[in-house]
Amino acid sequence: MVRVSNLTPQDQSYFRDLVRRTRITFESLRLVVLRDEDRSGALGLLAKRGRPDLKSAALMKNRDLWLNRDKRIIGSIPGINIGDVYFFRMELCVIGLHGQVQAGIDYVPASLSSSGEPVATSIIVSGGYEDDDDKGYELIYTGQGGQDRNVHKHFVDQKLQRGNLGLERSMAYGIEIRVIRGIKCDKSPTGKVYVYDGLYKIVDCWFDVGKSGFSVYKYKLLRIEGQEEMGSLMMKLAEELKTNPLGVRPKGYISLDMSMGKENVAVSLFNDIDDDHDPLLFEYLACPAYPPGFQEKIFGDRGGGCQCVRNCTLDCSCAKLNGGEFAYDGSGIFLRGKPVVYECGPFCRCPPSCPNRVSQKGVRNRLEVFRSLETGWGVRSLDLIRAGAFICEFSGVVLTKQQAEAISMNGEGFVCPNRFPGRWVEWGDISDVFPDYMPPALPSLPRLDFSIDVSRARNVACYISHSYSPNVFVQFVLYDHYNVAFPHLMIFALENIPPLRELSIDYGMAEESVGKLTL
Repeated sequence: MVRVSNLTPQDQSYFRDLVRRTRITFESLRLVVLRDEDRSGALGLLAKRGRPDLKSAALMKNRDLWLNRDKRIIGSIPGINIGDVYFFRMELCVIGLHGQVQAGIDYVPASLSSSGEPVATSIIVSGGYEDDDDKGYELIYTGQGGQDRNVHKHFVDQKLQRGNLGLERSMAYGIEIRVIRGIKCDKSPTGKVYVYDGLYKIVDCWFDVGKSGFSVYKYKLLRIEGQEEMGSLMMKLAEELKTNPLGVRPKGYISLDMSMGKENVAVSLFNDIDDDHDPLLFEYLACPAYPPGFQEKIFGDRGGGCQCVRNCTLDCSCAKLNGGEFAYDGSGIFLRGKPVVYECGPFCRCPPSCPNRVSQKGVRNRLEVFRSLETGWGVRSLDLIRAGAFICEFSGVVLTKQQAEAISMNGEGFVCPNRFPGRWVEWGDISDVFPDYMPPALPSLPRLDFSIDVSRARNVACYISHSYSPNVFVQFVLYDHYNVAFPHLMIFALENIPPLRELSIDYGMAEESVGKLTL
């Protein structure tokens, strides 16, 4: 067993990127397995759908890609932040946050413990035991065993062994416990998400008669002070803000919708730090604008579009432009990054419900521009955003290179597409499992010499902060024309982003000290 502490900022960034890379591999594999099952099902070759999450985890385990398995970590795990959200329980095993596939108590067995006794390291609280009492910062947790899984009731007394003994020994040695909560969630394919809520200390343990009349072990845990706020509590707060923002936060709102109805959903503007109202000084543009005479240059080659009458299939001409596959799954989740993605557009015959129409439909999550002591202005979401989900588009006035140079000599107030690192390569990358995997080289994309002027008009995307360890990335997309020299700059989630966590993007800056895009 090991405990990790005193990490430098560079260490923290390294481990965060390692965890993110592992999670991207897991999700990319899961989407590949799911896509293959869908194709087999369409051909009548698949009798029963499997568990893509289990298959993905098994493939990664065979390649020794599970994290923190050789050394069992007690306490905080480097690269895993409080509030991180997981859609599949197997993902907890893959990253080493909780190593038990089914059991709610993870522990180091006596054979691997320096004391020769089992020591518990983490628990999952998901309401599966009738004797649990979860008050957030204080938790009464019921031990494992003796339960009928079909009715969630006990039918025999529990024993002080395995995980139960591990929790008792962790209390005796003062070892903190990682707590993960399972929460119902409509956005999850399983109907549940798992949220890491931080470290707790076991302060009491006793043997008691449970509600079913059989004896159970109970453990009282208290959350250790000085940690970031619980992710489960932030999710609850975000839900309340969506329905009653002024009741929850009476002070700080500058506007409940700075887009003034131009986006599909309201974009709030919040500042409880100072009197800065600068975002209201700019015209809000939900979509890029083009100067007079410029549209013909861009839209001259609109293309014919696909001729699909119903939702498109792989024979669709738009799918062929994407290398013979669609960019999204049936839920609108981005499958694999490409130099440029072709969506079906206004000149296609397929209906609006076509799964190849995603980013063009605009903002779907409740975004908020907020004042931050660390980043000036930032962006966060009141909704849980899944990895691979579309978030928003960079919007402003599109200019050629010559026009941009004539307006500004230093490039301030411009979004330059050619400066963004190609992080789209990371999304869908399964080379760690399949070494022969190659990222898509087609459709090809020329050097992008245009700029987006956001000095007078802009949208919510322009307030996303810069980071070398970002949680969102830019993907170039075409849908309303086929001029590859002027794609749309669409922003997708690089990881699961919990409600109220700040969005960050890599602008390709030379110095981290810049903090964010100079606008």
